[in-house]
Amino acid sequence: MKIKLRCRRLLAAGIGCLVLAAVVTTVVLPTTRTPAQTTVRPSSTMAHAPRPTVLRPPARPSRSGLIQRSQALASLLSSREAMSLPSAGSAPVSLIPASRPITGERTVLPVIGRATGLHGLRWLRVMIPGRPNGRTGWIEQSGTVSSTTTWRIVVETARRRVVVYDAGRAVRTFSAIVGTPSTPTPLGAFFVEEVVQMPPSSPGAPYALALSARSAVFQTFDGGPGQIAIHGLRNIGGVLGTDVSHGCVRLANAAMDWLVLHIGSGVPVTVTS
Repeated sequence: MKIKLRCRRLLAAGIGCLVLAAVVTTVVLPTTRTPAQTTVRPSSTMAHAPRPTVLRPPARPSRSGLIQRSQALASLLSSREAMSLPSAGSAPVSLIPASRPITGERTVLPVIGRATGLHGLRWLRVMIPGRPNGRTGWIEQSGTVSSTTTWRIVVETARRRVVVYDAGRAVRTFSAIVGTPSTPTPLGAFFVEEVVQMPPSSPGAPYALALSARSAVFQTFDGGPGQIAIHGLRNIGGVLGTDVSHGCVRLANAAMDWLVLHIGSGVPVTVTS
């Protein structure tokens, strides 16, 4: 399925700016793609405890080298107001649209906590895209679809590489270009907002994984919000294993071809030093 829409610009990487399709982008829906998410029915067995159950957020590898084997996700069926606490009377944090701005695909958020509030109302603590980086909030579970992913991406900026994990096991390692010391790739726990196929003539083609991260240096960039992406080398170049970008992570085009067959919206992305 192809959806035509005018796209906003993501953060530049390297010698030129990354523009996701000046006029048209295509939602990536390859039929041979290994599912990154397995949809399940909303749980009806969540403990009715007065205190929230906190799940482990996406994080850097532990000292033992272990990576979390799976990540709970929530797909939004409608726009949701994220709250500071699992209570409708708490302070609002952010309004989260039901669809993503570039592709129009459904918003999928990592779930890092659960709670049961007044009258048995169930809440999910989710990661929120955008500024400031690392925001979380509570949304009502109703109106969401639960799923899980076994995929995870770790960007190691010091080693200038990207490691892809499936069920806690490293399955691919790609050499990467990362941000310069003055325009670094932001560190922290993020996730894939959407997967975008770009026109062949666009810088950073053939694909981009638009992340929830935003640049700590550029509040805006070339008309866009300073959004960080993992993308290809086409029409932008660069030597893999260097730090020459404005914050985005560049991979070989073949690496991007592989990633879009396995990685979907909501997949955790941890960026470490």
